[in-house]
Amino acid sequence: MMSQTSLESKLEALQCHFTWDLGEPSRSKLFRLRYQLEDIGTEEGNSWLGHIYNLRGYVQHKLGFTQDAQSLFNKAAEAFCQTRRADSDEGPWLVVNYGNLAWLHHHLGEQAESQAYLSKVDALMNKYPSPSQDELHPEIYAEKAWTLMKFSADQKQLAADYFQRAIRMQPDMVEWKTSHVLLLAKAAVKTKTGLDTDMLERMRIAKEEDPENFYLAAYYLQECAKKGERVEDEARELAQKILRNPVSSYSGVRPLLWLYNKYVSVDEAIDLAEEALKRHPDVRYLKRCVAFCYKSKIYFGEDGSRDQSTIDKAISLHEELVSLYSQASLVRKIDLANIYAMSNHSQAEAEQIYQELLWRDLEPADKQLVYNRFANYLFFDRQDSRRSIQYHMRAAEIPIQSFFRQNSVKILEKIRDKNWHQTSRAIEEFLKNLPEPEM
Repeated sequence: MMSQTSLESKLEALQCHFTWDLGEPSRSKLFRLRYQLEDIGTEEGNSWLGHIYNLRGYVQHKLGFTQDAQSLFNKAAEAFCQTRRADSDEGPWLVVNYGNLAWLHHHLGEQAESQAYLSKVDALMNKYPSPSQDELHPEIYAEKAWTLMKFSADQKQLAADYFQRAIRMQPDMVEWKTSHVLLLAKAAVKTKTGLDTDMLERMRIAKEEDPENFYLAAYYLQECAKKGERVEDEARELAQKILRNPVSSYSGVRPLLWLYNKYVSVDEAIDLAEEALKRHPDVRYLKRCVAFCYKSKIYFGEDGSRDQSTIDKAISLHEELVSLYSQASLVRKIDLANIYAMSNHSQAEAEQIYQELLWRDLEPADKQLVYNRFANYLFFDRQDSRRSIQYHMRAAEIPIQSFFRQNSVKILEKIRDKNWHQTSRAIEEFLKNLPEPEM
Protein backbone atom coordinates (compact mmCIF):
# COMPACT_ATOMS: atom_id res chain seq x y z
CA MET A 1 0.00 0.00 0.00
CA MET A 2 1.10 3.53 -0.78
CA SER A 3 1.83 5.81 2.19
CA GLN A 4 -0.81 8.41 3.07
CA THR A 5 1.48 11.31 2.09
CA SER A 6 2.36 9.71 -1.24
CA LEU A 7 -1.33 8.96 -1.95
CA GLU A 8 -2.38 12.52 -1.18
CA SER A 9 0.34 14.06 -3.36
CA LYS A 10 -0.74 11.80 -6.26
CA LEU A 11 -4.37 12.80 -5.73
CA GLU A 12 -3.43 16.51 -5.74
CA ALA A 13 -1.66 16.03 -9.09
CA LEU A 14 -4.78 14.63 -10.80
CA GLN A 15 -6.80 16.55 -13.37
CA CYS A 16 -10.40 16.34 -12.11
CA HIS A 17 -13.18 18.33 -10.48
CA PHE A 18 -11.61 17.91 -7.02
CA THR A 19 -8.35 19.62 -8.08
CA TRP A 20 -9.67 22.27 -10.47
CA ASP A 21 -10.03 25.64 -8.81
CA LEU A 22 -13.81 25.66 -8.47
CA GLY A 23 -13.79 27.56 -5.17
CA GLU A 24 -16.12 26.94 -2.25
CA PRO A 25 -19.58 27.65 -3.64
CA SER A 26 -22.50 28.29 -1.31
CA ARG A 27 -25.14 25.61 -0.81
CA SER A 28 -27.70 27.75 -2.63
CA LYS A 29 -25.39 28.00 -5.67
CA LEU A 30 -24.79 24.22 -5.56
CA PHE A 31 -28.53 23.51 -5.50
CA ARG A 32 -29.11 25.94 -8.39
CA LEU A 33 -26.38 24.19 -10.37
CA ARG A 34 -27.81 20.76 -9.54
CA TYR A 35 -31.22 21.74 -10.91
CA GLN A 36 -29.62 23.32 -13.96
CA LEU A 37 -27.68 20.12 -14.72
CA GLU A 38 -30.72 17.91 -14.13
CA ASP A 39 -32.70 20.05 -16.59
CA ILE A 40 -30.18 19.42 -19.37
CA GLY A 41 -31.68 15.94 -19.62
CA THR A 42 -30.09 12.55 -20.13
CA GLU A 43 -31.29 11.58 -23.59
CA GLU A 44 -29.00 9.38 -25.64
CA GLY A 45 -26.96 11.18 -28.24
CA ASN A 46 -26.14 14.14 -26.01
CA SER A 47 -22.41 14.41 -26.56
CA TRP A 48 -21.90 16.13 -23.17
CA LEU A 49 -23.66 13.40 -21.16
CA GLY A 50 -20.47 12.07 -19.54
CA HIS A 51 -19.41 15.57 -18.53
CA ILE A 52 -22.90 16.30 -17.16
CA TYR A 53 -22.86 13.20 -14.93
CA ASN A 54 -19.30 13.98 -13.77
CA LEU A 55 -20.23 17.51 -12.69
CA ARG A 56 -23.52 16.36 -11.14
CA GLY A 57 -21.52 13.80 -9.14
CA TYR A 58 -19.14 16.47 -7.90
CA VAL A 59 -22.03 18.78 -6.94
CA GLN A 60 -23.73 15.97 -5.01
CA HIS A 61 -20.45 15.26 -3.20
CA LYS A 62 -20.16 18.96 -2.21
CA LEU A 63 -23.74 18.83 -0.93
CA GLY A 64 -22.89 15.75 1.15
CA PHE A 65 -24.82 13.16 -0.90
CA THR A 66 -21.93 10.71 -1.28
CA GLN A 67 -23.92 7.71 -2.49
CA ASP A 68 -25.54 9.78 -5.24
CA ALA A 69 -22.11 11.12 -6.19
CA GLN A 70 -20.68 7.63 -6.66
CA SER A 71 -23.69 6.51 -8.72
CA LEU A 72 -23.39 9.60 -10.97
CA PHE A 73 -19.63 9.11 -11.49
CA ASN A 74 -20.34 5.51 -12.55
CA LYS A 75 -23.03 6.75 -14.95
CA ALA A 76 -20.49 9.21 -16.39
CA ALA A 77 -18.16 6.32 -17.28
CA GLU A 78 -21.04 4.47 -19.02
CA ALA A 79 -22.09 7.63 -20.88
CA PHE A 80 -18.57 8.22 -22.21
CA CYS A 81 -18.49 4.68 -23.58
CA GLN A 82 -21.76 5.34 -25.45
CA THR A 83 -21.00 8.85 -26.75
CA ARG A 84 -17.43 8.15 -27.83
CA ARG A 85 -18.48 4.89 -29.58
CA ALA A 86 -14.94 3.63 -29.24
CA ASP A 87 -13.79 0.08 -29.96
CA SER A 88 -12.40 -0.01 -26.44
CA ASP A 89 -14.38 0.68 -23.25
CA GLU A 90 -11.55 2.93 -22.13
CA GLY A 91 -10.01 6.08 -23.50
CA PRO A 92 -8.52 9.45 -22.48
CA TRP A 93 -12.04 10.82 -21.84
CA LEU A 94 -12.11 8.70 -18.64
CA VAL A 95 -9.07 10.36 -17.02
CA VAL A 96 -11.19 13.01 -15.26
CA ASN A 97 -13.84 10.47 -14.27
CA TYR A 98 -11.33 8.06 -12.73
CA GLY A 99 -9.68 11.01 -10.95
CA ASN A 100 -13.05 11.93 -9.44
CA LEU A 101 -13.58 8.35 -8.26
CA ALA A 102 -10.07 8.23 -6.77
CA TRP A 103 -10.86 11.36 -4.74
CA LEU A 104 -14.34 10.17 -3.72
CA HIS A 105 -13.00 6.84 -2.35
CA HIS A 106 -10.25 8.78 -0.56
CA HIS A 107 -12.88 10.97 1.15
CA LEU A 108 -14.77 7.80 2.11
CA GLY A 109 -11.64 6.38 3.73
CA GLU A 110 -11.43 3.60 1.10
CA GLN A 111 -7.74 3.99 0.30
CA ALA A 112 -7.29 0.69 -1.61
CA GLU A 113 -10.08 1.67 -4.05
CA SER A 114 -8.65 5.18 -4.33
CA GLN A 115 -5.25 3.73 -5.18
CA ALA A 116 -6.82 1.40 -7.77
CA TYR A 117 -8.30 4.39 -9.62
CA LEU A 118 -4.97 6.23 -9.44
CA SER A 119 -3.39 3.24 -11.18
CA LYS A 120 -6.13 3.35 -13.85
CA VAL A 121 -5.41 7.04 -14.47
CA ASP A 122 -1.66 6.29 -14.85
CA ALA A 123 -2.41 3.48 -17.30
CA LEU A 124 -4.69 5.70 -19.42
CA MET A 125 -2.20 8.56 -19.52
CA ASN A 126 0.59 6.20 -20.60
CA LYS A 127 -1.61 4.63 -23.28
CA TYR A 128 -3.09 7.92 -24.54
CA PRO A 129 -0.49 10.66 -24.09
CA SER A 130 -1.33 14.23 -25.04
CA PRO A 131 -0.47 15.12 -28.68
CA SER A 132 1.41 18.12 -27.30
CA GLN A 133 4.12 17.38 -24.73
CA ASP A 134 3.67 20.55 -22.64
CA GLU A 135 -0.12 20.49 -22.58
CA LEU A 136 -2.95 18.39 -21.17
CA HIS A 137 -4.82 15.91 -23.34
CA PRO A 138 -7.50 17.70 -25.43
CA GLU A 139 -10.22 15.58 -23.78
CA ILE A 140 -9.16 16.97 -20.41
CA TYR A 141 -9.05 20.55 -21.69
CA ALA A 142 -12.55 20.17 -23.17
CA GLU A 143 -14.07 18.82 -19.96
CA LYS A 144 -12.30 21.44 -17.86
CA ALA A 145 -13.61 24.16 -20.21
CA TRP A 146 -17.17 22.82 -20.09
CA THR A 147 -17.04 22.57 -16.27
CA LEU A 148 -15.74 26.12 -15.77
CA MET A 149 -18.37 27.39 -18.21
CA LYS A 150 -21.14 25.89 -16.06
CA PHE A 151 -19.62 26.39 -12.64
CA SER A 152 -18.05 29.78 -12.61
CA ALA A 153 -19.19 32.99 -14.32
CA ASP A 154 -15.85 34.72 -13.67
CA GLN A 155 -13.79 31.95 -15.30
CA LYS A 156 -15.48 32.00 -18.71
CA GLN A 157 -12.41 33.54 -20.41
CA LEU A 158 -10.26 30.69 -19.08
CA ALA A 159 -12.89 28.21 -20.28
CA ALA A 160 -12.73 29.73 -23.79
CA ASP A 161 -8.93 29.39 -23.74
CA TYR A 162 -9.16 25.70 -22.77
CA PHE A 163 -11.69 25.03 -25.54
CA GLN A 164 -9.33 26.69 -28.01
CA ARG A 165 -6.43 24.46 -26.94
CA ALA A 166 -8.57 21.31 -27.16
CA ILE A 167 -9.85 22.24 -30.64
CA ARG A 168 -6.35 23.07 -31.89
CA MET A 169 -5.15 19.56 -30.96
CA GLN A 170 -8.33 17.71 -31.97
CA PRO A 171 -10.18 19.80 -34.59
CA ASP A 172 -12.70 17.09 -35.55
CA MET A 173 -14.80 17.44 -32.35
CA VAL A 174 -17.76 19.49 -33.58
CA GLU A 175 -19.44 19.82 -30.16
CA TRP A 176 -16.28 21.45 -28.74
CA LYS A 177 -16.34 24.06 -31.52
CA THR A 178 -20.06 24.73 -30.98
CA SER A 179 -19.66 25.19 -27.21
CA HIS A 180 -16.65 27.44 -27.76
CA VAL A 181 -18.54 29.68 -30.20
CA LEU A 182 -21.59 29.85 -27.89
CA LEU A 183 -19.36 30.76 -24.96
CA LEU A 184 -17.69 33.58 -26.92
CA ALA A 185 -21.03 34.81 -28.30
CA LYS A 186 -22.68 34.95 -24.86
CA ALA A 187 -19.67 36.84 -23.47
CA ALA A 188 -19.84 39.33 -26.37
CA VAL A 189 -23.59 39.88 -25.90
CA LYS A 190 -22.92 41.14 -22.36
CA THR A 191 -20.49 43.82 -23.55
CA LYS A 192 -21.61 47.37 -24.44
CA THR A 193 -20.92 46.85 -28.14
CA GLY A 194 -22.72 43.48 -28.30
CA LEU A 195 -22.17 40.87 -31.01
CA ASP A 196 -20.13 42.09 -33.99
CA THR A 197 -20.42 40.88 -37.60
CA ASP A 198 -17.40 38.61 -37.27
CA MET A 199 -18.87 36.81 -34.23
CA LEU A 200 -22.21 36.40 -35.99
CA GLU A 201 -20.41 34.86 -38.97
CA ARG A 202 -18.57 32.45 -36.68
CA MET A 203 -21.94 31.40 -35.26
CA ARG A 204 -23.32 30.87 -38.77
CA ILE A 205 -20.38 28.62 -39.70
CA ALA A 206 -20.70 26.67 -36.43
CA LYS A 207 -24.43 26.21 -37.15
CA GLU A 208 -23.62 24.72 -40.58
CA GLU A 209 -21.03 22.36 -39.06
CA ASP A 210 -23.42 21.26 -36.29
CA PRO A 211 -26.86 21.24 -38.00
CA GLU A 212 -28.53 19.12 -35.28
CA ASN A 213 -27.69 21.62 -32.55
CA PHE A 214 -31.00 23.46 -32.29
CA TYR A 215 -29.88 25.45 -29.24
CA LEU A 216 -27.20 27.10 -31.39
CA ALA A 217 -29.71 27.59 -34.22
CA ALA A 218 -32.20 29.32 -31.88
CA TYR A 219 -29.51 31.49 -30.31
CA TYR A 220 -28.23 32.48 -33.77
CA LEU A 221 -31.74 33.52 -34.88
CA GLN A 222 -32.08 35.53 -31.66
CA GLU A 223 -28.95 37.50 -32.51
CA CYS A 224 -30.01 37.99 -36.15
CA ALA A 225 -33.35 39.38 -34.94
CA LYS A 226 -31.50 41.84 -32.67
CA LYS A 227 -29.68 43.10 -35.78
CA GLY A 228 -33.03 43.86 -37.41
CA GLU A 229 -33.41 40.76 -39.61
CA ARG A 230 -36.88 39.25 -40.13
CA VAL A 231 -36.68 35.72 -38.74
CA GLU A 232 -40.32 34.74 -38.10
CA ASP A 233 -40.50 32.06 -40.80
CA GLU A 234 -37.20 30.49 -39.79
CA ALA A 235 -38.26 30.58 -36.13
CA ARG A 236 -41.52 28.73 -36.88
CA GLU A 237 -39.64 26.14 -38.95
CA LEU A 238 -37.12 25.62 -36.15
CA ALA A 239 -39.95 25.30 -33.61
CA GLN A 240 -41.31 22.23 -35.44
CA LYS A 241 -37.87 20.58 -35.40
CA ILE A 242 -37.43 21.30 -31.68
CA LEU A 243 -40.88 19.88 -30.86
CA ARG A 244 -39.99 16.59 -32.56
CA ASN A 245 -36.86 16.13 -30.41
CA PRO A 246 -36.39 15.09 -26.76
CA VAL A 247 -36.85 18.17 -24.60
CA SER A 248 -34.17 19.55 -22.31
CA SER A 249 -32.49 22.89 -21.64
CA TYR A 250 -30.07 21.99 -24.46
CA SER A 251 -32.87 21.43 -26.99
CA GLY A 252 -33.13 25.12 -27.89
CA VAL A 253 -36.66 25.66 -26.58
CA ARG A 254 -35.75 28.50 -24.16
CA PRO A 255 -33.82 30.77 -26.59
CA LEU A 256 -36.55 30.09 -29.18
CA LEU A 257 -39.29 31.15 -26.74
CA TRP A 258 -37.29 34.29 -25.90
CA LEU A 259 -37.18 35.03 -29.64
CA TYR A 260 -40.94 34.44 -30.02
CA ASN A 261 -41.73 36.66 -27.04
CA LYS A 262 -39.60 39.52 -28.32
CA TYR A 263 -39.91 39.35 -32.12
CA VAL A 264 -42.79 37.07 -33.16
CA SER A 265 -45.75 36.94 -30.76
CA VAL A 266 -46.17 36.39 -27.02
CA ASP A 267 -49.34 34.36 -27.62
CA GLU A 268 -47.57 32.16 -30.17
CA ALA A 269 -44.78 31.64 -27.61
CA ILE A 270 -47.36 30.44 -25.06
CA ASP A 271 -48.98 28.13 -27.63
CA LEU A 272 -45.58 26.66 -28.53
CA ALA A 273 -44.55 26.13 -24.89
CA GLU A 274 -47.91 24.57 -24.00
CA GLU A 275 -47.75 22.28 -27.05
CA ALA A 276 -44.28 21.09 -25.94
CA LEU A 277 -45.60 20.50 -22.40
CA LYS A 278 -48.61 18.59 -23.74
CA ARG A 279 -46.20 16.24 -25.56
CA HIS A 280 -43.94 15.88 -22.50
CA PRO A 281 -46.19 16.55 -19.46
CA ASP A 282 -43.67 15.37 -16.86
CA VAL A 283 -40.73 17.52 -17.96
CA ARG A 284 -40.11 20.04 -15.17
CA TYR A 285 -38.07 22.29 -17.44
CA LEU A 286 -41.02 22.78 -19.82
CA LYS A 287 -43.24 23.93 -16.95
CA ARG A 288 -40.58 26.54 -16.30
CA CYS A 289 -40.71 27.56 -19.99
CA VAL A 290 -44.51 27.93 -19.94
CA ALA A 291 -44.26 30.00 -16.73
CA PHE A 292 -41.61 32.20 -18.40
CA CYS A 293 -44.00 32.88 -21.32
CA TYR A 294 -46.92 33.84 -19.06
CA LYS A 295 -44.64 36.09 -17.02
CA SER A 296 -43.47 37.76 -20.27
CA LYS A 297 -47.08 38.28 -21.36
CA ILE A 298 -47.98 39.95 -18.08
CA TYR A 299 -44.87 42.15 -17.96
CA PHE A 300 -44.31 43.00 -21.63
CA GLY A 301 -47.53 42.14 -23.49
CA GLU A 302 -49.93 44.63 -25.05
CA ASP A 303 -52.71 46.36 -23.12
CA GLY A 304 -55.13 43.79 -21.80
CA SER A 305 -52.39 41.18 -21.21
CA ARG A 306 -52.85 41.61 -17.47
CA ASP A 307 -56.38 40.21 -17.36
CA GLN A 308 -57.12 38.26 -14.18
CA SER A 309 -57.30 34.83 -15.89
CA THR A 310 -53.75 35.27 -17.35
CA ILE A 311 -52.46 36.38 -13.94
CA ASP A 312 -54.17 33.41 -12.24
CA LYS A 313 -52.56 31.02 -14.73
CA ALA A 314 -49.13 32.61 -14.12
CA ILE A 315 -49.63 32.33 -10.35
CA SER A 316 -50.57 28.65 -10.59
CA LEU A 317 -47.48 27.87 -12.72
CA HIS A 318 -45.09 29.78 -10.45
CA GLU A 319 -46.53 28.15 -7.31
CA GLU A 320 -45.77 24.78 -8.91
CA LEU A 321 -42.24 25.87 -9.82
CA VAL A 322 -41.52 26.89 -6.22
CA SER A 323 -42.20 23.29 -5.14
CA LEU A 324 -40.45 21.68 -8.16
CA TYR A 325 -37.26 23.68 -7.48
CA SER A 326 -37.73 23.71 -3.72
CA GLN A 327 -34.02 23.83 -2.79
CA ALA A 328 -33.36 26.80 -5.10
CA SER A 329 -36.65 28.67 -5.13
CA LEU A 330 -35.54 32.17 -4.14
CA VAL A 331 -35.92 33.81 -7.59
CA ARG A 332 -39.13 31.88 -8.25
CA LYS A 333 -40.62 33.06 -4.95
CA ILE A 334 -39.78 36.66 -5.86
CA ASP A 335 -41.33 36.20 -9.33
CA LEU A 336 -44.42 34.72 -7.64
CA ALA A 337 -44.62 37.67 -5.19
CA ASN A 338 -44.42 40.17 -8.06
CA ILE A 339 -47.20 38.37 -9.96
CA TYR A 340 -49.31 38.19 -6.78
CA ALA A 341 -48.87 41.98 -6.52
CA MET A 342 -50.58 42.42 -9.94
CA SER A 343 -53.56 40.27 -8.99
CA ASN A 344 -56.89 41.69 -7.83
CA HIS A 345 -56.95 39.38 -4.82
CA SER A 346 -53.38 38.38 -3.86
CA GLN A 347 -51.53 41.55 -2.75
CA ALA A 348 -51.33 40.26 0.82
CA GLU A 349 -49.57 37.08 -0.40
CA ALA A 350 -46.97 39.24 -2.21
CA GLU A 351 -46.15 41.14 0.99
CA GLN A 352 -46.06 37.88 2.97
CA ILE A 353 -43.46 36.30 0.61
CA TYR A 354 -41.21 39.35 0.76
CA GLN A 355 -41.43 39.59 4.56
CA GLU A 356 -40.54 35.89 4.87
CA LEU A 357 -37.53 36.36 2.56
CA LEU A 358 -36.36 39.50 4.39
CA TRP A 359 -36.33 37.58 7.70
CA ARG A 360 -34.51 34.56 6.31
CA ASP A 361 -30.84 33.98 7.04
CA LEU A 362 -29.59 34.36 3.47
CA GLU A 363 -26.09 34.50 2.02
CA PRO A 364 -24.96 38.06 1.15
CA ALA A 365 -25.50 37.69 -2.65
CA ASP A 366 -29.03 36.34 -2.11
CA LYS A 367 -29.78 39.07 0.45
CA GLN A 368 -28.65 41.68 -2.09
CA LEU A 369 -31.03 40.20 -4.67
CA VAL A 370 -33.96 40.27 -2.22
CA TYR A 371 -33.26 43.89 -1.17
CA ASN A 372 -33.09 45.06 -4.79
CA ARG A 373 -36.27 43.29 -5.89
CA PHE A 374 -38.14 44.36 -2.74
CA ALA A 375 -37.07 47.98 -3.34
CA ASN A 376 -38.51 47.84 -6.87
CA TYR A 377 -41.69 46.20 -5.57
CA LEU A 378 -42.10 48.96 -2.96
CA PHE A 379 -41.71 51.65 -5.63
CA PHE A 380 -43.85 50.20 -8.43
CA ASP A 381 -46.49 48.20 -6.55
CA ARG A 382 -46.74 49.97 -3.20
CA GLN A 383 -45.82 53.53 -4.36
CA ASP A 384 -43.59 53.77 -1.28
CA SER A 385 -40.55 55.65 -2.61
CA ARG A 386 -39.06 56.38 0.85
CA ARG A 387 -38.76 52.71 1.86
CA SER A 388 -37.78 51.79 -1.70
CA ILE A 389 -34.73 54.08 -1.43
CA GLN A 390 -33.80 52.51 1.93
CA TYR A 391 -33.76 49.02 0.44
CA HIS A 392 -31.86 50.10 -2.68
CA MET A 393 -29.24 51.45 -0.26
CA ARG A 394 -29.16 48.14 1.58
CA ALA A 395 -28.63 46.27 -1.70
CA ALA A 396 -25.86 48.65 -2.78
CA GLU A 397 -24.12 48.40 0.63
CA ILE A 398 -23.42 44.69 0.15
CA PRO A 399 -20.02 44.83 -1.62
CA ILE A 400 -20.67 42.08 -4.19
CA GLN A 401 -20.62 42.97 -7.89
CA SER A 402 -23.89 41.87 -9.50
CA PHE A 403 -26.70 43.02 -11.77
CA PHE A 404 -28.85 43.72 -8.70
CA ARG A 405 -26.26 45.98 -7.05
CA GLN A 406 -25.71 47.85 -10.34
CA ASN A 407 -29.48 48.29 -10.71
CA SER A 408 -29.84 49.70 -7.19
CA VAL A 409 -26.87 52.06 -7.62
CA LYS A 410 -28.21 53.26 -11.01
CA ILE A 411 -31.66 54.00 -9.50
CA LEU A 412 -30.10 55.86 -6.56
CA GLU A 413 -27.95 57.93 -8.96
CA LYS A 414 -31.04 58.79 -11.01
CA ILE A 415 -32.88 60.02 -7.90
CA ARG A 416 -29.81 62.03 -6.80
CA ASP A 417 -29.38 63.65 -10.25
CA LYS A 418 -33.03 64.64 -10.60
CA ASN A 419 -32.82 66.30 -7.20
CA TRP A 420 -36.59 65.95 -6.84
CA HIS A 421 -36.59 63.81 -3.76
CA GLN A 422 -36.07 65.14 -0.24
CA THR A 423 -33.41 62.47 0.39
CA SER A 424 -31.24 63.50 -2.62
CA ARG A 425 -28.50 64.93 -0.40
CA ALA A 426 -28.45 61.82 1.82
CA ILE A 427 -28.22 59.65 -1.31
CA GLU A 428 -25.30 61.74 -2.58
CA GLU A 429 -23.45 61.24 0.72
CA PHE A 430 -24.27 57.53 0.71
CA LEU A 431 -22.98 56.99 -2.84
CA LYS A 432 -19.80 58.97 -2.11
CA ASN A 433 -18.93 56.59 0.75
CA LEU A 434 -19.99 53.38 -0.99
CA PRO A 435 -17.24 50.68 -0.81
CA GLU A 436 -15.88 49.14 -3.98
CA PRO A 437 -17.58 45.79 -4.68
CA GLU A 438 -15.80 42.43 -4.67
CA MET A 439 -15.44 41.00 -8.14
